[in-house]
Amino acid sequence: MNRLFLVRHGETDWNIAGRLQGTRDIALNALGRIQAAEVGRVLSQMVGGAVAPLHYVSSPLSRAVETMRILRTTLDLPVADFVHDDDLRELSFGRWEGHTWPQLRRRHEGDVIARDRDPWHFAPPGGESYAELMARAGAAIDRLTADSVVVTHGGVIRALLHAKAGMPQGEAALVPIRQGAIYVLSGGSFEVAD
Repeated sequence: MNRLFLVRHGETDWNIAGRLQGTRDIALNALGRIQAAEVGRVLSQMVGGAVAPLHYVSSPLSRAVETMRILRTTLDLPVADFVHDDDLRELSFGRWEGHTWPQLRRRHEGDVIARDRDPWHFAPPGGESYAELMARAGAAIDRLTADSVVVTHGGVIRALLHAKAGMPQGEAALVPIRQGAIYVLSGGSFEVAD
């Protein structure tokens, strides 16, 4: 397997508020833009400055696209010279998008309890499960034929930690994915750099 440098998009105002973004197109905030630039600097150090040979691919959602553009600017690479892959968009939370977990626990307690019991296979109303996300995100990763920088979302990285690094499903569905860090997948294992 090629090396994958998985990057979660920078922070958004919805991240601060604890709102489920899912497929909603929410922009980065000021800290998110700083995080994106810092990821570019860390990546350059990790590969000894050899950033041009890497393949670059992003989720089409604006928070990921902007993160990639800032990252590439930091690397002194052409800002728009990367691929958008719809299969790397975030997990769909369906009708739960825009809500916080406390709101959902008050309004949809039974569904949230069902999700807590099996977070990998549960799909919110109108949304998708991590199992479904893993199938599409895994297909996107399988199409990559070189060491790649992938700017995506927390849910996608969780799914890939299970699919490509063997993290157990229950653990992968709940592991915190940091903004401003790079999750490096290679040879069936992963490490985090920041």
